[in-house]
Parts: sequence; structure tokens; C-alpha cells
Amino acid sequence: MDKARKQELSDIAVKIRMGALECVYGGNSGHPGGSLSIAEILSYLYFEKMNIDPKNPKKADRDRFVLSKGHTCPALYATLANRGYFSTDLLKTFRHSDSILQGHPDMKGIPGVDMSTGSLGLGFSASCGMAKAAKLSGDSYKVYAILGDGELEEGQVWEAAMFAGHYKLNNLCIFIDFNGLQIDGDITKVMNPTPIDDKFRAFNWNVIVIDGHDFDQIEAAVAASEQSDKPTAVVCHCIKGKGVSFMENEASWHGNAPTKEQYEAAIAELKSQLGGNK
Repeated sequence: MDKARKQELSDIAVKIRMGALECVYGGNSGHPGGSLSIAEILSYLYFEKMNIDPKNPKKADRDRFVLSKGHTCPALYATLANRGYFSTDLLKTFRHSDSILQGHPDMKGIPGVDMSTGSLGLGFSASCGMAKAAKLSGDSYKVYAILGDGELEEGQVWEAAMFAGHYKLNNLCIFIDFNGLQIDGDITKVMNPTPIDDKFRAFNWNVIVIDGHDFDQIEAAVAASEQSDKPTAVVCHCIKGKGVSFMENEASWHGNAPTKEQYEAAIAELKSQLGGNK
């Protein structure tokens, strides 16, 4: 990926973060920390990689995406809005009673959402089912998903991992947001899911460990997934609250809305990170 394209994707990631915060501030509730940590992954998938068409969200051969950690939907909504699935004006209506943008993704009401999620582990299982369905029907679409590291504490995750490994679902590529924090604090103290890489290898997965904010590493991991005969788990070292200094690596921002002053400070800090695409 050349330098100019990386700058474009980086600016899109910043705009995703700004949109996610607009959601949480507008709804006065939501999950900013884990939304900010996945912006580069979403930027790469939706603006560089996936075969999708915002004007035809249900086209049959589209690549599928599942946000298994559905509580971080502000980042997904900001991505879909910036990609053209719906107006960015809707972001401020997040969690309003008359808005389509509710607190978890809704595949029936939101253009571009392939799976309703919220109960942790459920989205991952669904993504495995989508990948298996493509194998059975002979379709060539790929399935991508993002899981949280705290989500790995759910037993359902490992049943799904065993299923995908057994059926060699090499059309499935998942990203694990390994930011080390969940709502109650350090994941290794709440219910330690590490070593994440070794556990997925034990379930017969292709495993790649990267910096989840580095576009070159994200691109290389996806390319490697396409050469594997196994499902791929990309373990992404990420920073919770990435991009907003007072939110970074703070578990307290897992599920809190900013005040007006905090929101304005966060947006100003993010705007300062934009390159040539302000």
C-alpha cells in the first residue's frame, strides 16, 4: 500500500472515530472505548478490501461482515455512513427511540448490517454459519468478523472456533480486538483468555498477530488469510479509546458517554490528526 493511500485510510479511520463519538454523545450512552479501537480495521475492510455496494446493500455476491462485539456499533454506524449506506446526519440520532440506529446492530432496519448482534459470541457463530453456507452453495464471497478480547470468555466462541476449524472454513477471517480491557478492567484479571493465538491454533486455525492500527500489517494479514486452507484469526493488538488521549487505555470509557466539554475536546483532538482530507 502506498503512502498516499495509507494517509487516505488513516483519515477515514479518524472520521470513523469522530462519527462514533458523535453517536455516543448524541445518544448520551454507548460504548466509545471499544469503538475507537477498531477504526483502522473497519477503514481497511470497508474502504479498501470488501466487495460491497452501498447502493445495493443486499447484493448476493457481497462480502459479509459481522460485528460480533455488537455494543461497539457506533464505529460500524460511522463506517457505514461514511461509506454511503445512509446519511451521516443520522449518527446524532443514535439510540433515540425513533432512529434506526439502536444500541446494537439490527440487520432488519439498518442498510449494510449483515447480522444482528449483541449477545457476545452469537455474531461469531453466525459468521461461521455464513462461511459454511458459502461453501455449501459454491459462492465465492468472504466473511469477515470482529470479536472483542473479553468476548473470548464466552463458551460459545470456542464451540464456533471448533466448528470452523473442523470444516476448514478458509473463507472466514476474524479480527480480535486485543486491547486488554473490558468493562470490569484488565481481561487477564476478570477471566484470562490468553494465550489467544495458541488457543485458536489448537482449534486448527491459521493465526496471525499484528498491530491492529497498522494498515500494512492489516493488509498483509488479510492477504495471508486468502492463501490459507484454514480459517484465519488475526489477533490485533489495539488501544482501547485510540485517538483520544484521555480515553486511551481507560476501562472507565468502556460504556460511558462524554460530557459536552469532553466531547468537544475529543473531536478537536481527532480533527488535529487528519491529514490532507479534512
